[in-house]
Amino acid sequence: MAASVVSVYLDVSRSDLNMDLSKKDIEILKLLQKDARMSTAAIAETVNLSQSPCWRRIAGYEESGLIKRKVHILDREKLGMDLVVFATIKLISSKGKALDEFEKSVRDVPEIAECYTMTGIFDYMLKIIAKDIRHYENFLRSYLLQLPNIDEVNSHIAVTQIKNTTELPLDTQL
Repeated sequence: MAASVVSVYLDVSRSDLNMDLSKKDIEILKLLQKDARMSTAAIAETVNLSQSPCWRRIAGYEESGLIKRKVHILDREKLGMDLVVFATIKLISSKGKALDEFEKSVRDVPEIAECYTMTGIFDYMLKIIAKDIRHYENFLRSYLLQLPNIDEVNSHIAVTQIKNTTELPLDTQL
């Protein structure tokens, strides 16, 4: 993926949506997910709509929070960040306060790209980006393993990236 690619993150939940999405809306959103730099005129032409109504629709998506933000997606490998680690975390205690403390401690850490609560034997899964294995080892020893309430950390090193997308499956889910 090139460093200049732009994408739109969408947070689509039918129950939260104050609008019914038409096929035209879905077409527009799919185009925006692929390239947020695409002009309103180009989008309108592609979906066979005049520019003003197309602009109003996009403005409505932004106002409603359907479009969360527009970002540039950088090529991590070109920047020398070659390692992706999926770390599963098991806490000593899974009580509310312990969960809140862990979540607060990882929320603003730059190496942690994603954090999810999990079902099953692990409490969390982290996606960690590092320049190499030494950087990850240092991060693990000096930060992650120093957090209170950590019982177990299992590191799963990604070898080959087969797919990585920010696009939501609008065609099959809406």
